[in-house]
Amino acid sequence: MKKSILLALFFITSISFSQSIKLEGVITDSKTVGLEMANVMAVNQSTKAMDSYAITNDKGKYILNLKPNTSYILKVSYLGMQNKELEVTTSAENSIKNVTLEEGGIELDGVEIVREMPVSIKGDTIVYNGDSFKTGTERKLEDLLKKLPGVEVNADGEVEVEGKKVTKLMVEGKDFFDGDTKLGVKNIPADAIDKIQVLRNYNENSILKGVENNQDNVAMNIKLKSGKKNFWFGDMTAGIGVAHEESRYLINPKLFYYSPKYSINLISNFNNIGELPLTVQDYFKFTGGFRGMMQKGGSSFNVSSNDLGISLLRNNRAKDIETQFGATNFSYNVNKAWSLSGFGIISSSLTDLETKSQTNILQPNSSEILSTENRQEVAHQKSNLGLFKLSSSYKPNTKFQFDYDILTKISKQDENNSLLRESIVSNTSQTENINTLKKQDPISVNQNLSLYYTQSDKNIFAFEIQHLYQEENPFYNANLRSQPFSLSGYTSGQNRNDINQNRFVKTNKLDAKLDYYYMLTPKSNINVTLGNTYSNQNFNSSIFQVLDNETVNNLGNVANTNDVNYNFNDTFLGLHYKVLSGKFTFTPGVSLHSYNMTNEQLGTGNSQSFFRALPDFLAIYQIKKAESLTYNFSYANNFTDINQLAEGYVFSNYNSLTKGNRFLENATAQVHSLRYFKYNMFNFENITAFATYSKRVEAIKTRAIFNGVNQTSSPFNSDFADETLSGNGSYGRSFLKNYKASLGTNLNWSKFNNIQNNVLSTNESFTQSYTVKASTNYKNMPNLELGYNIVKNDYNNSTFYTEKPFARLDYYFLESFSFVTEYEFYHYYNNAKTVNNAYDFLSASLIYQKKGSKLEYKVSGTNLLNTTSLNDDSFSQFSTRTSQYTVQPRYIIFSLKYNL
Repeated sequence: MKKSILLALFFITSISFSQSIKLEGVITDSKTVGLEMANVMAVNQSTKAMDSYAITNDKGKYILNLKPNTSYILKVSYLGMQNKELEVTTSAENSIKNVTLEEGGIELDGVEIVREMPVSIKGDTIVYNGDSFKTGTERKLEDLLKKLPGVEVNADGEVEVEGKKVTKLMVEGKDFFDGDTKLGVKNIPADAIDKIQVLRNYNENSILKGVENNQDNVAMNIKLKSGKKNFWFGDMTAGIGVAHEESRYLINPKLFYYSPKYSINLISNFNNIGELPLTVQDYFKFTGGFRGMMQKGGSSFNVSSNDLGISLLRNNRAKDIETQFGATNFSYNVNKAWSLSGFGIISSSLTDLETKSQTNILQPNSSEILSTENRQEVAHQKSNLGLFKLSSSYKPNTKFQFDYDILTKISKQDENNSLLRESIVSNTSQTENINTLKKQDPISVNQNLSLYYTQSDKNIFAFEIQHLYQEENPFYNANLRSQPFSLSGYTSGQNRNDINQNRFVKTNKLDAKLDYYYMLTPKSNINVTLGNTYSNQNFNSSIFQVLDNETVNNLGNVANTNDVNYNFNDTFLGLHYKVLSGKFTFTPGVSLHSYNMTNEQLGTGNSQSFFRALPDFLAIYQIKKAESLTYNFSYANNFTDINQLAEGYVFSNYNSLTKGNRFLENATAQVHSLRYFKYNMFNFENITAFATYSKRVEAIKTRAIFNGVNQTSSPFNSDFADETLSGNGSYGRSFLKNYKASLGTNLNWSKFNNIQNNVLSTNESFTQSYTVKASTNYKNMPNLELGYNIVKNDYNNSTFYTEKPFARLDYYFLESFSFVTEYEFYHYYNNAKTVNNAYDFLSASLIYQKKGSKLEYKVSGTNLLNTTSLNDDSFSQFSTRTSQYTVQPRYIIFSLKYNL
């Protein structure tokens, strides 16, 4: 069946290619110097259509694929040169046409021709003409982005351009749900898009653009078609399930309004078919656009999350999901100098998960199994999530800017989990039913205030201050037959062991820094930074037992409770020197730190104070305009927050008990990274390669004691270094205008040192992922994407493989119909073949929309092969885990969409 589907896809997309000839040549200036990135297009004189286009390479060469025996107008443009048009008639043979441009181009004429080009470059901005890449099947921004050369969109809605992640998405220059690209790529309608601008070396503050290194910053701006400005646009979709035992529904209205004065975006989604506009993972990683302002300081103090390990979805593939979602985003220009913007997001979801898993606890320094835990779990989750942001930007002139942002995150999450556990220790098996309850409703408020001032051409000042207030209150309950741990004051001999724990963690963290930039020359500057990080945290926890007679046994012994107060302070002075010398940019620097930490618990206190100098270095070799090599070195101090200092016992899970260590010290890490990048607009060749090596000394590691499958652990400073080496690379290019191919690899090797059952345990893991894919982009024929991915996870000689061939077919035909289908086949197995599973997913949709009509009719099917589950594996430095997740069944949905 699976082979038949793949063969059918190949058969449907078999294409016979018409004959074409090549017209090539060189575009030069009056001194016969080749002009890189000149625009060349050929307009068919009969049809008035653009049959081919090209952008010259570094030597000024271009190649056009044209029809034989046809008359063309050849249009050539280059910024700062006079545009030129030539009549060219092709023959049955390839031909050569060189063109010389004269200086003194007219700006308006140049812009007019550039707008017709599918791709053009002006400085650090790449402009894609949306209509040049549309084939008719695109419905959302995501569909269009996947067809652009040099652009990739992953399953989470994250966008990469030239191997770099897009960190900001804008529409008409206005922020679109700042801090995440997913809501934009999944909801902005493709038919509203005119241009897609990629802004490389992006800095939100123009005052600092010339003095900071922004080579890794990429933003994207969507330009709308003229008919979508000053008018409401969007669509309203409603759908119902067909031939299901349970009713299935989808309601998804989206409205957008953009004008020079203000903009409003409204997005909502109500469904029980597994569409998740915002997952719990998205919520926790949603930054709201807030920056890590202390990255340049050399210290790392991150506030960790006290989430309870509530089961996260594998994308949207759970047993059952029901979602209610609403979001709004706005911007308002109060006057020319002052603008306001913000967003609000509310999401509620009910989720059922069903999982089978096997966890093997490994012997220290061995792949031999110490004990095994098999689980069959059923979990029911309820999540209510809220995100709210308000931003103000005041810029009366080019020399001064004042910004203020506030981001609030609130949530309420519950999970009831019922599982059947089988414990296997020394060939002895024990089975029991366990029920757990997890509840939490954390809140965080993050505020940022920034002032930027250019006093003169040589003096620039920047002041930034950021405050985080966070409260977390996770509650955990486990009800099981066996007694997993011996706790002081615990009443044994109960029919059921009902264990409960309350936690409350409060954090106040304030970061402030003042930067002064002095321009020594137009190509060099000195940056002096004065900064401070202050954090105050409180950690309280208690454990209690509910006895069989429903009375409460408070385990009030100091070993079972926490009341900790922790203060961290880092004051530092940094000095950096940036200089441009030919093709090289060098930025050496050093920061001098004074650290002070105090923690009070158990009626006593502990303090640490010391000084440290932390060097860093950045070098950029700009080989060509679109080819560079970057080296980065940093030496950093890594500090733990309060969670690993609290010495009272804390339940991580029913089989995992941890306690902290108040005497923990900081770890030091040296990190080396090397990035190579090349982008050739001549054939849209895109090469990226990135490698990072990290060595952590005195790293905070885990001392674990295993009693069967139950673990008691505490942290310590390891005398042995942890090392990681990771790398990724990709190569992609376009062929003959309508073909796109790429291959990529990701590698990650890690070595960790822990203590397991009083034995030093060194564990290594090595993950490899390789992907190759190719696609077509025709306007009047079926388009096919074919690919293959293999992932190999090697955990201490236990190796797991996942092979995934995949295909996608889209076809716009009869000027009214769109057909899209996607197929993925998975083969999951281990090296011993004790795990060997194959499964696949097929989805398809058929859309009918008459040209010019506002109504769209759609029939879509998900999981058409009715696959029941999928597999996964993970590694925890002490164990390996393989899992099998139950997924939603086949859904057939009929929907009607009305386009405004």
